[in-house]
Amino acid sequence: MRLATLSEREIIITLIALGLLLLAAFVCGTLIEMIRGPRVVGEIIGGMVIGGSCMFLLFPKLSESIFFAYPEEGKVLNIFYQLGLIFLMFLSGYNTDIKVDRSNVKTISLVFAGATLIPMAGSIPFMGLFRDEFIGKAGNELSYSMVFAIGVAITSIPVISKIFFDMGIMNTTFSNTVLTVSTFQDLCLWVLLNVATRIARSGEIGLGEMIVIVLVTIGLFAVLAVISRHIRQIKSRWKPGTFYTLSFVMLLMMCGFLYMIGINIMYSAFVAGYLIKAVFGTEEVIKTRMHFLENISFSFFIPVYFALVGIQLNVINDFSLSGFLMFFGIAFGLEFIGTWLMLLPSGLKMSTRMNFAITMNARGGPGIVLATVAYSYDIISLDFFTVLILTTMLSSMIAGYYLRWQQKKDAEVFNVL
Repeated sequence: MRLATLSEREIIITLIALGLLLLAAFVCGTLIEMIRGPRVVGEIIGGMVIGGSCMFLLFPKLSESIFFAYPEEGKVLNIFYQLGLIFLMFLSGYNTDIKVDRSNVKTISLVFAGATLIPMAGSIPFMGLFRDEFIGKAGNELSYSMVFAIGVAITSIPVISKIFFDMGIMNTTFSNTVLTVSTFQDLCLWVLLNVATRIARSGEIGLGEMIVIVLVTIGLFAVLAVISRHIRQIKSRWKPGTFYTLSFVMLLMMCGFLYMIGINIMYSAFVAGYLIKAVFGTEEVIKTRMHFLENISFSFFIPVYFALVGIQLNVINDFSLSGFLMFFGIAFGLEFIGTWLMLLPSGLKMSTRMNFAITMNARGGPGIVLATVAYSYDIISLDFFTVLILTTMLSSMIAGYYLRWQQKKDAEVFNVL
């Protein structure tokens, strides 16, 4: 058997394209970090600079010679795009820690309801307002509505965690509450997104079948807990090389197997990461090995993924400023108002309620994953894809700068609720 391959010139062009994507993501990501913004925002801007928002307009022939040099180049680059998404979700699954501080259950419950349930319910009247402009080629109303609601409510654990680390407030009561709520929130919203993609792929689904899909998706975690108990007994015999090999085998096989039963790649990779954690545990040696994998992923695959997200954005032609401002105002406002209102009976100070309301608006990586997955399934249009990405970038920047401003005013504001 002989495998088909690209020509040497095509391979070189692909390597140059990847190098440019990585360089743009690195430079712009570093610049954004220098002004204390989320790196992911800079990596997307890097893609925009060499993409449809800048270089494609100024130097179309040069751009085509690099990114459209041969018919299959888009498909080849899309492999790296998918790998970046897979590794991002895999690492998110591994870092998902479902724990609840019993002494803080009331606040956690109120923030979850205010930042998730109220914004999603509040978004329903606005869905029809954007329908003609935002719905994708699949034309599935239910999938579009679910993505719209998720886009309003979603919060980013990685971006928030990075902000907390940089500010030195990790492991405070405030940060632990936000991360716990975000974990439960993202888990629920990933389940809903998986249902939305399943509906878009197979057409209309009845209520009974939808309930089955949700239960099966959630039930995967219970099954993984049972399986991991049997495998965990022999994990100590596995060498470092074996750990990585088995992790990749589990990741790739689970993506393939779960896809056959209707679960998309994004959620499959998330579940695989959670399984790795359940099987191998969180001992220091395992954390060290995963840290090495994170370094590789966040140095190559994930920046390339975010840059490829940015390269698809064309804020000159495929963008409505009024539509973006309206959606951003609705999304930010519903998340803010919902969290603020639910925390009124908590007895928290006004400044603390404000901190929660602003922080839960940081959409970061999960917001970008939502946009890219929904767009790839034709659930949303290119306009909505662009709006979701820009909403994610702006909301994450606002949250980071606001929290640092609050800390400057009162260094103890996050230590005691």
